[in-house]
Amino acid sequence: MPCISIIFAAADDYWPMNTLTQLRSGALKGAVSLKLSEGLTEFPEEIFELAATLEVLDLSRNKLSKLPHDLGRLKKLRILFCSENLFTELPEVIGDCPVLEMVGFKSNAIVTVPARAMHPNLRWLILTDNRIAALPKEIGNCWRMQKLALAGNRLTSLPATMSNCRNLSLLRISANQLTELPEWLLSMPGLSWLAFSGNPFCIVHPIAAPATIDWDQLAIGKVLGEGASGVIYQANWQTGEQPKEVAVKVFKGAVTSDGLPDDEMNAFIAAGAHYGLARLTGQIGGHPDGRQGLVMELIPKSYYNLGLPPSLESCTRDVFKDGMTLSAEQVVKITGTIASVAAQLHSKGILHGDLYAHNTLIDDEANTLFGDFGAASFYNIHDTKTAHSLERIEVRSFGYMIDDLLSVCSENEESPIISKMTRLRDACLIFDVSGRPDFAYLESELKKL
Repeated sequence: MPCISIIFAAADDYWPMNTLTQLRSGALKGAVSLKLSEGLTEFPEEIFELAATLEVLDLSRNKLSKLPHDLGRLKKLRILFCSENLFTELPEVIGDCPVLEMVGFKSNAIVTVPARAMHPNLRWLILTDNRIAALPKEIGNCWRMQKLALAGNRLTSLPATMSNCRNLSLLRISANQLTELPEWLLSMPGLSWLAFSGNPFCIVHPIAAPATIDWDQLAIGKVLGEGASGVIYQANWQTGEQPKEVAVKVFKGAVTSDGLPDDEMNAFIAAGAHYGLARLTGQIGGHPDGRQGLVMELIPKSYYNLGLPPSLESCTRDVFKDGMTLSAEQVVKITGTIASVAAQLHSKGILHGDLYAHNTLIDDEANTLFGDFGAASFYNIHDTKTAHSLERIEVRSFGYMIDDLLSVCSENEESPIISKMTRLRDACLIFDVSGRPDFAYLESELKKL
């Protein structure tokens, strides 16, 4: 998002921190979740004393390189996070945990993914920022898989068996070594959020660079928000006689779960002006640490996040604050703006890849600003077959957005507007990718309401 008002927790920050002392003293007896980060080099055997109740285990930010051979004793374990450790192989023993469905091993040094680790029960697998060059064909047995994050690895191809993962909704394959976008991927019936930038097959999109604003002209103020790719600050731009309030996004420069910051910045620049996008003022120059960044128009304080990111339970679907309600007119105005923005992006060969309510800001009049280009990818609009499919993959995510907004709409389902919105939603969500409408059609239909 060009400017966000909420800093969201990472997936492995959902639970309170525990201590090894608590574990060894028996103070955690009966615990459902356990989170330890104490520079561990060995898996604490005392964890098995919680086998009767333990459902969530977070051992991120330690120095582990292996898990015990009898991990399957944790019969109730559903969620396992081991990010930022020293694993060089995804432990095959995770395949022995009968109900394990969510696994995260981000930012290790993983080279090998054993076939045995690919348990059919998996529906969430995060392997971002590792050294994986190949996946086993057995990943195609993971029929429940909904969310698969593989950005920042060394993959040169994807197993064709992945086409069996018919429930796959979100796929991140940016910043790898893929030589082509697999054709079977374009017809995956459930695929809705796709990111593939930073691969050898990706086209180089000509970017008209915006004006450069020297870092010394910017008086940096408070943090407005932080995402995976960078930090957004409020700032005063010392230009002319009167300083101007702006928002400044400084990129971190590291691979994220969505892809590379360079691709995010280029996509936002290439998107161009639109009433549904934050206005770009320029790019920063002369940062003391050599970082890249963008200067944008400061979004008024009257705007707030439309939705919240998916929870562990919802997996790929947004959630909303308790008590959130929208009128039918607000739903139409919001979705009309998003459809218009998406139509402009696809006319320029840009797949947004992260079309969500939580990447959308609105005010009380439902004026809407859309953003967060972290998952954006460029494609060749002259390759009509690929372009047609990529746009309609994104259309499915738009259908989910309509569905999510209708879930908090205060109007009766029999309202003529709601009935029309429901029909548009259903058209966006059909399994036949080629049969979905494009964004230009959706924009025109929404304007009629």
